[in-house]
Parts: sequence; C-alpha cells; structure tokens
Amino acid sequence: MTSFHAAIVHPDQTVTYCGEVDQARVDEAREIAGIDTAPRFVAEHPRRPGSVFILREDGDLDWYEPLDAAPFVIRRPDAASRPDLATAQEDLPDAADLPRGATGTVWISGAIRLGDGSIGGAMDTPGNPPRVTHHSTESPAGGKYLESVGSYLIRVAAEPQLIYCPVTDRVGQFGPLNQSGRALRNDGTRRTNREGRVNIQIEVLGYAKNPWTTGWDPAKKPGWQKILAAARSWGVPDTFPAGPPAKYPGGSKSRSRTIWQSKGGHFSHGDVPGNDHGDPGAISTTKVLFKKTTTPAKPAPAKPKVSVKHLVAAAKKDVPAPDGHTTYPTEVRLVENALVAEGLLKKSYADGSFGSKTVTAYAAWQRSKAGGSYTGAAADGIPGLASLKRLAARHTFTAIA
Repeated sequence: MTSFHAAIVHPDQTVTYCGEVDQARVDEAREIAGIDTAPRFVAEHPRRPGSVFILREDGDLDWYEPLDAAPFVIRRPDAASRPDLATAQEDLPDAADLPRGATGTVWISGAIRLGDGSIGGAMDTPGNPPRVTHHSTESPAGGKYLESVGSYLIRVAAEPQLIYCPVTDRVGQFGPLNQSGRALRNDGTRRTNREGRVNIQIEVLGYAKNPWTTGWDPAKKPGWQKILAAARSWGVPDTFPAGPPAKYPGGSKSRSRTIWQSKGGHFSHGDVPGNDHGDPGAISTTKVLFKKTTTPAKPAPAKPKVSVKHLVAAAKKDVPAPDGHTTYPTEVRLVENALVAEGLLKKSYADGSFGSKTVTAYAAWQRSKAGGSYTGAAADGIPGLASLKRLAARHTFTAIA
C-alpha cells in the first residue's frame, strides 16, 4: 500500500509538514471532499501521478505526495527575466512603488499577492498584439478558495498572472502583467504563454459547464473593473477576435493559429492552438468587457434674458398708468425679484409692473456700490445696461440691450 507525505500549504505559501499517512487516510480525505456539502475539492497534480491536493474553503491546501515520488521541484521562470522583487510576501513593495510598463499597469492596486512574484518570463513576440486569455479553475468559488486554488496553481507550476473570484470580487496576482503566465501548453515549438506584447491570463473560480457570468453584475464588481482597466492600459482591444467562448461541454472552436498570432483582444482557453481545454465555457462577452456608462450632465438651463429696452419701455408706461399696469411683466418680475433679494423692494411690490416703487428700488440699486455707485440724475431708477448687468450677475437672468 502506498504511503504519503502529508502537508498543509498556507495562503502565505509556508508549508506545515504533518508526517506520513497511508492510502486509507488519503482515500478518506478524497471521500470527505466528494460530499456535496463539504467545503473541499479534490485536485490531482497534472504531471505527478498520485500527488493529490485538497482545496479548502478556508484558504489552506492539503497536499499528499507519494513517498516514492521523485523529489518535488517547483519549476522556476527564466532567471534573466525574473522581476526584481523580494521573495518574502511581507517584503513585496506597495503598488505605488512598483514599476510600470511602457504604457501598461504591471501590478493591480489592491490585488492579493500570491507567491513570490515570479512566474514565467519575457514575451517571445512583443511586437504582436496584446491579449487576455480566459480560464476557469474547475473548482468552487467564494470563501477563500482564491488562496487555496492559488496555492495549487503554484505547486503545479501553472500560474496565470491573475486569479479572480466572481462571488467575492477578490483579485489575486501571481506576477507582473508584462511577464508570461504558465497556464497554457505550447503549440509545438511556439510558446503560447509568451505570445504577444502581453498575454494576461486570468483564472476565474468556477466551472466551464456553469458560466461564471450567469447572475453576475460587473457594474457591482470593482475588482473585475480593475482587471479590465489593467488590460486596457496595455492596449488590449475590447473584442473576442476568435468569437465568443464555446459552450462546455458540447462546443468546440477552430483554435486558429492565424487569429491567435495576428489579432489582439480577448481569447478563451478553448481558442488557443496547441491546447485541448474548453474552458471557460460560454461566458457572456458583454459582461466580461463591461464598460462604465456615465450619464451626461444635464446642461444648465439657459438664463432668461431681460432687455434694457423693454424695462425702459415698461417704466415709461407703467408709472403713469393705473396701479397694476404691466408692459413686459415677465422681465420686470425677474428684476423686481432681484431687487427683493437685495433688500431694496418689498416682496409685495414684485408684481411685474415697473411702477414707482420699483423705480425707487432700482434707483437705490444704482446708488449702491454693487450697482455702480451712481449719483444725481444718473441714479434715476431707469435701468441702463451697465447697472442691469451688475444686477444680473448676482441673480438668475442675463441682461441684454
């Protein structure tokens, strides 16, 4: 019977060794994780038969490794292309201190750091268009699965640049966006991870058979909006050049090399030549490429116009006429309301008739410092353009000749 090393990988990538266990203990762990209501999920190592991981909702990762397995070595990225980052999580620089690419975001502000910041390496074809590649983890979402799945991806050397939880809107980042991820297979000798100016790979927690965009509202997900902003900062077009991701199971894509190598935009894992996965399933491209819509500000209503010519005509006709006579009542009332606000006219006289009380009040405005400090015959209570413009500037109308 096979015996196993048992260990727990914590979210900060420290490992607690728990000793040796037998096959029965591993089988029991598998059975518990297989219960529908259990917050655990089994994942096999894709290249090491017998190596088993149990993803946990609390962020820890249970790891069972056969005793007779070859020594476990995490494949490292190209030494020459590793970012100049400290290996300890707590020593990683703050987002504000991190380098930026020529035009793009390298680290997403507020993203959870996973691992030591080292992933793949430099891009092979930086002159080709930038792109995003979408994956699904084929695991549960919510809780702290982001950390446990992140630990699994590090242990199997299949890290993307980003991991996202559509339930919690949390974003995790394994390495800089201008370096390659490690979640794709090569297409012959062509390294698909290193295709394009950038190839920002995103693992989204969820299952391809149940597209993660179902019931998900990007307008309420600032974490996803940060991911989109980062992709757009590198010039990734808001298009799916190979078409929408195919339904899974049952759908298929042509995996066109011509489109993959020559077009920029968003691709599904199912679009990438040399690969055979069908994730992330039929996710909504409209939701994935969400753009904030801004309601244009309503233009301020045009201020009503008051004509000096009309006011003069009103004063000449309304003063000698019986009380209450009006000539241009709408414009006169605007001026009277302004004089009321200035404390120069009682509100009861703001009736649209340019009578003697209004003339007296307007004369007081002309004599005031704000009105122009007119004296003598110049302060006769009959509006002129200069004094009317000063009154209009303090109130809600425009003075015209």
